Amino acid sequence: MGSFSIWHWLIVLLVVLLLFGSGKISTLMGDLATGIKSFKKNMKEEDDASLAEGAPPAPGTHPTGTIQGPAATTTPHASTTTTTSRPAA
Repeated sequence: MGSFSIWHWLIVLLVVLLLFGSGKISTLMGDLATGIKSFKKNMKEEDDASLAEGAPPAPGTHPTGTIQGPAATTTPHASTTTTTSRPAA
C-alpha cells in the first residue's frame, strides 16, 4: 500500500504523454539541456576571467592609470531642522 508498482508508473507515464504529447516533452528536454550547457559555459568563462585577473602583469608593462580614492577633506553636514505647520494632536 505504501509503494507504487510498475503498472502505476506506466499509467502515470501514459497520462503525462496524453496531456503534454511527446513533442512538447522532447522540446522541454532539449531546452533543459541547452540551459545546462549554457550554464556550464558561463561558469567556465567566469573561472577563466578570474584566473586572468589574478595573474601578475607581464614583464615590461606598467599600469597607466591611478585609482582615486575618496577626497581627503570632507565637508561637515549641516544639521537641518524642519518645522511643520501641523497642529498638535
